[in-house]
Amino acid sequence: MTAPRRVLPGTSYLVTRRCSERRFFLKPTQATTQIFLYLLAVAARRYEVLVHGACVLSNHAHLVITDPYGRLPAFMQYLDSLVARAVNTSLGRFEGFWASTETYSAVEPLAPRDVVAKTAYVLANPVAAGLVRHAAEWPGLWTAPERIGSALTVRRPEVFFSADGDMPASIELELTAPRCFASADEFRSAVSANLRTLEEKYERRFAREGRRFLGVARVLAQSPFARPATREPRFGLKPRIAARDTWRRIEGIFRDQDFLQEYRQAWRGRRAGVANVLFPAGTYLLRVLHGVQCAGAA
Repeated sequence: MTAPRRVLPGTSYLVTRRCSERRFFLKPTQATTQIFLYLLAVAARRYEVLVHGACVLSNHAHLVITDPYGRLPAFMQYLDSLVARAVNTSLGRFEGFWASTETYSAVEPLAPRDVVAKTAYVLANPVAAGLVRHAAEWPGLWTAPERIGSALTVRRPEVFFSADGDMPASIELELTAPRCFASADEFRSAVSANLRTLEEKYERRFAREGRRFLGVARVLAQSPFARPATREPRFGLKPRIAARDTWRRIEGIFRDQDFLQEYRQAWRGRRAGVANVLFPAGTYLLRVLHGVQCAGAA
């Protein structure tokens, strides 16, 4: 059983979702990019989530977001469900779209510089994966750092969506800076600098190892039903926090351990029939579905 996720208002996350069997269902096409961007904008507006960066590779998607009202699970359920159904329709398939062995990953960057690092990591992903030499060359959904502080406008895709339905004909996705930054300029400059550093790092690594980048043409030539030839690492660590500062990371680990301990203690009390048992702040599913009482967020 998966340990409960602590969901508190105002938390920033690096969110990752992977396709079933690592298949290239999200391979860059005009239809796929339009579907994902449109639904990301709709979901962000519906759940009042702030989007700072996004990159959709062929078999997984990364988002950097802030969740002001503690609605991350509902936001991801809505986005994942509609992306799966719409992209499946465009591909003419009906089977499971997302990996069934796990749900989405949500890692919490603990400090402003950690948010910058994770945003740059997301945007450098096409380079790290050996697909393109420069991240801006990626032909799929990729939010350029210079667009932070502005809005992307996208029309409703023709595939899957009804012209007379209740989904908007067009919608804007605003790329914002996290609230811990004084301005969009400050965040944009920091992300751009980190992204350049990562691109140079990966280019040196590939040159040292004698590897070549796949290139846009070969990416676009791949079948959406193919998958990487390499094996996926398994049984590794699945962190829920990210911090470059050692003591901040230790503090975050202890905080999550305290949450789990308090949650399990409250759960045992609820199962034993204790009246008005109090769950820790950040409890989500039991609060939303069963109305359990929770401590106020610190």
